[in-house]
Amino acid sequence: MASRVRRGATKALRVLTRPVRRAQGRGGTSPGGLVVEPYRGYGSRDEIFLIGRVFRQSPGIPGEDPDSLRAQWRDLRRRIARRTVAGAAITARFGGDAARVETDRDGYFRLHLHPRALPGRPGAWQPVELVLEDEPPIQAEGAVFIPPNGCRCVVISDIDDTVMHTGVANKLKMLWRLFVEDADSRVAFPGVAALYRALHAGAGGAEGNPMLYVSRAPWGLYEMLSEFFQRHGIPVGPVLFLREWGLSWTHPLPRRATDHKQALIRHMLSLYRDLPFVLIGDSGQHDPEVYAQIVEEHPGRVLAVYIRNVSNDAARVEEIVRLAGAVARSGSSLVLAADSVAMAEHAAGIGLIAAEAVARVADEHAGAEAAPRRETARITAEPATPGEATTEAAISPDAVADALVGDGTVPATVVVEPEHPSTLPRVAG
Repeated sequence: MASRVRRGATKALRVLTRPVRRAQGRGGTSPGGLVVEPYRGYGSRDEIFLIGRVFRQSPGIPGEDPDSLRAQWRDLRRRIARRTVAGAAITARFGGDAARVETDRDGYFRLHLHPRALPGRPGAWQPVELVLEDEPPIQAEGAVFIPPNGCRCVVISDIDDTVMHTGVANKLKMLWRLFVEDADSRVAFPGVAALYRALHAGAGGAEGNPMLYVSRAPWGLYEMLSEFFQRHGIPVGPVLFLREWGLSWTHPLPRRATDHKQALIRHMLSLYRDLPFVLIGDSGQHDPEVYAQIVEEHPGRVLAVYIRNVSNDAARVEEIVRLAGAVARSGSSLVLAADSVAMAEHAAGIGLIAAEAVARVADEHAGAEAAPRRETARITAEPATPGEATTEAAISPDAVADALVGDGTVPATVVVEPEHPSTLPRVAG
């Protein structure tokens, strides 16, 4: 056990110190030098968005072995001690457009450009040229994902309690789970990696559907989440954080910020206005409330909502019943899923993923010694009776609530959809 902890601690140090080593600028060569830390961005053929941060960072020691334990501990102190820089000017260039912005009081910069032409092919990560104004100027590079022509939907997924188990916002717990515990399933939900690979690939196998991730964690966990995605083979995508706080001596605790998840999703719906959306979340937080409002505001835009069933709390059941009503009225599908297999089965049925991908999700799920499964409960939204004042499809809130509660021992899987749910066109061949 002791040796495993030591190995885990060494791996964790490498991840924690990665931002210091990968930061672009002069922080590694001169005292108090400026560095740029861009995060993965997203966009379309018409516009792109990129966020990043500027720090003042102390230099390393020339000639020191970067993999030595002493160097890693020193780099950890460098990360904690580095300071954000407000008012720093950044110029970005991409696809024939340019924009100049300044960092805010926390050192963040936000870029919005309108390319005239893409420098690379769609479906790949595109480089964004960044210049931090200093003497001399500091050159850096960001990256944005532009969906390929063949993509057929956009997937927006929560991370906490949806992709990984509770604890993502706790650095120590996250590090322990990633690098010390043996079973990968203790971090990721069983089958989630295979499911997300299938959603990214689509029913055609190479659609390159954009995967956008939303997290309540701080930006300080960006590198750890990237490591988590890589270790589990989950498709990489922009991570949009709802809180902006990090690891420092002056701000060791999170600073509260407005939860702007709905605004982010509305923004994505506008950006990818020609594509249907798939929303994935969990029942334990505010995802049902957020998604219900989105579905009501944008009828016909959300093809399916997948909610991982992690809570039987009465208040949460009430919000899920509301979400079920909103989904039924819009003609979309809601799957309250006990596991990733239930999501995959439904996704294959409406053309989101290839039929053979369900078996891969099931194999990954079975290999993780997951909890037992229960038979799926299906609730069909009944069409309105001709002549009635309302034209909305109807569902029974009691039926949904009863199906959710079940016997209370095994998590329920409940599918709520109209008799003829919306689907993606069948892929030829």
